[in-house]
Amino acid sequence: MTKAAAISGTKSESLPSAWRAEAVAEPAGTFARTFPSLGAAPVLFPHTAHRPVIVSRSQWGADETKRDPHAHYAQGVAAIFIHHTDTPNNYRCADVPRTLRNLYTGQTRDRNWGDLGYNFLVDKCGNIYEGRAGGTDRPVIGSHAIGFNQGTVGIAAIGTFGPGTPVPAAMERGIAALAAWKLGLRGVDPTSKVRLTSTNDKSRYTKGTSATFNAISGHRDGFATDCPGEALFARLPAIRHLAAHLQGRSAQTPFGADPAGDLAGPASGQ
Repeated sequence: MTKAAAISGTKSESLPSAWRAEAVAEPAGTFARTFPSLGAAPVLFPHTAHRPVIVSRSQWGADETKRDPHAHYAQGVAAIFIHHTDTPNNYRCADVPRTLRNLYTGQTRDRNWGDLGYNFLVDKCGNIYEGRAGGTDRPVIGSHAIGFNQGTVGIAAIGTFGPGTPVPAAMERGIAALAAWKLGLRGVDPTSKVRLTSTNDKSRYTKGTSATFNAISGHRDGFATDCPGEALFARLPAIRHLAAHLQGRSAQTPFGADPAGDLAGPASGQ
């Protein structure tokens, strides 16, 4: 992952009022919208989750002239890959839009990915940001997991999470809420196993090889990398269980508190 410019300062600051829930215009989609081939009648699943508040690209200031104007779609989302951005951790959440714009420039100009590689990003306050364009409720193909971009969603934790680095609880809750919603659109259990087929020999698996992954996996599971960092990778079991709870699949919350109150809107900056 490319380094973004360092963001200093730890003073608390509220996010702009424009980022409140009522400003997020994109509605949650239905399974029928994502899979039009199934027909007009909606397909409902017993285990779904509420759509969390998502800060849109326009709200964090994405320059839409930099990206490929054509989004590409898979048939659905079967799995999530968790990443970290490998950027400094000492940022204020109110300053995250600047980090996103830096990442956006690096991944479009320097890496020639056509857009942000990640579908979504989550900051240490638990705020969720729209990454790659194309519709937050749709199965947009990203550039986040070589060999396994189709049918997966890339969620990047903003920061660097090497060994011994604390992973903020708010960040974990944000990741879990997003994963629960996206997987729930297809009825996927966040604690389940899924089979994915590699499309590129540069992944851990040769092109055409099918492999079993956790429905919420780390980038390193499919590619030779340390991403999402040792500390965040170790927290994936807890994130899976919280996501399952948010889908109504479990009676207990791993964090010892009702997570519903954490999904009302963006958190304040730190």
